[in-house]
Amino acid sequence: MSATSSPRRAAVLGHPVAHSLSPVLHRAAYAALGLEGWTYEAIDTTEEQLPALVNGLDASWAGLSLTMPLKHAVIPLLDHVDPLANVVGAVNTLVVQPTGGRRPTFVGTNTDVHGLVAALREGLGERDARTAVVLGAGATAASTLAAFAQLGCTDPTVLVRSLGRTGTLQRAAHRMGVEPRFEVLDPASPALAARLAGADVVVATLPSRAADPVADAVTASGAALAGVLLDVVYDPRPTALSAAWARAGGTVVGGERMLLHQAAEQVRLMTGRVAPLDAMDRALGAALGVPA
Repeated sequence: MSATSSPRRAAVLGHPVAHSLSPVLHRAAYAALGLEGWTYEAIDTTEEQLPALVNGLDASWAGLSLTMPLKHAVIPLLDHVDPLANVVGAVNTLVVQPTGGRRPTFVGTNTDVHGLVAALREGLGERDARTAVVLGAGATAASTLAAFAQLGCTDPTVLVRSLGRTGTLQRAAHRMGVEPRFEVLDPASPALAARLAGADVVVATLPSRAADPVADAVTASGAALAGVLLDVVYDPRPTALSAAWARAGGTVVGGERMLLHQAAEQVRLMTGRVAPLDAMDRALGAALGVPA
């Protein structure tokens, strides 16, 4: 899809969504690409409100970024879902493709996997990801399994608070040909620290503060860590888990790195132009108060 000369609209949808840094990233990209008149906003949207909003999109729109729980809810509203998003079972990007008719075509894609792979490669460098662990079983965990597969690990461990809530993730894993081991996440178990210490890569997909007991377990164990941790949460920054991981000697990749890379792929899909990653990175750093 090629960017048109006329201004287009885009937005991130979620509930809540006011905290999102997506507008910072996309607006920085539009400015760097010289896309005058292009706009990107945050629109608080519930699952119940989503169908009316999507069905009201016209050719003036370039696309939407979607947060949970809309990543699942949007799928029945789409004309096409790309193979990766279909396998993962989550769409975080809706691309509006004008058709010349009254209603454009809506295409669903998943850029979270791209963001995860790119962010983890920043931490891994030339190292392999032979052993991997994901904390959590939501939509981001499904994208994480796909990212692990791209990095060469198809038998990761999934640590969850309730095995009874893993059905959706198990089905997604089956579709993508990944064979994870599902275990209960028990911060009080001495086996947890050993499991994390033996991993080349760990991705925490738990909500903000939910991984704090895992951080306490890492600190209490005194174990030395050599692997890479990506905590998708970036507020607070650093998270308790990221801080504990760094103190134990491990490599930490902030969740904002995933956000940056997945947004860059969204910009490419919505504008048809290569995303200006450096400009987006500078804008993200400024928003987070990171010294240039």
